[in-house]
Amino acid sequence: MKKNPRFAIVLSGCGRADGSEIHETTCAMLSIDCLGCTYQCFAPNINQSMVVNHVTNEMMDEKRNVLIESARLARGNILPLKDYRPEDFDAIIFPGGLGAVTNWCDFKISGVNCDVDASVRKTILDSFQKGVVIGAMCIAPVVIAKVLGDKGVHVTIGNDENVANAIRRTGAVHEPKGVTEVCVDEIRKVVTTPAYMLASSIKEVCEGADNMIKAIIKLTKK
Repeated sequence: MKKNPRFAIVLSGCGRADGSEIHETTCAMLSIDCLGCTYQCFAPNINQSMVVNHVTNEMMDEKRNVLIESARLARGNILPLKDYRPEDFDAIIFPGGLGAVTNWCDFKISGVNCDVDASVRKTILDSFQKGVVIGAMCIAPVVIAKVLGDKGVHVTIGNDENVANAIRRTGAVHEPKGVTEVCVDEIRKVVTTPAYMLASSIKEVCEGADNMIKAIIKLTKK
């Protein structure tokens, strides 16, 4: 009898303005757990590109480490991303938050010409090549598109036309979706959902995350 899928979750810090979006990450974790699966968190051991005061949204003159900050979300149970082995997992999740486009890559500044952190790029490519199902939320699908655009991957970030156009320029296909809907690319085994690109409440984020995790589990069994 096949065991329930095992998930990896890749984090980019802690907090929507300079790391992983906490609601999105937690809702994905909750869905994985409620559906009888397990997860292991990972994060690149690099410095954040910026630190933001989440009360004022102003930049702060200090340095923080992505792995150490991500450990807050993981309750300390986290490993450096370099230790990720795709053969140990059935699926991998990339929550949103601005850390996805500032720490994993510099899309926020450079757009489609961005550079992706080497460990993040390797993780996405290795997962794709090994058939690990990839899930991404909110703005994180732009990182997937940047790395897998030449494979013609289908993703969604909702309906933001500027971001959708950037995704298309990578070679990826953008599919407009509603706030709790998912884009399922069965051929390339990628599932994405808009989350806070469209959501106005944690309830909507939770429903979208649950739909994403259920679609991913279904793909792992094909």
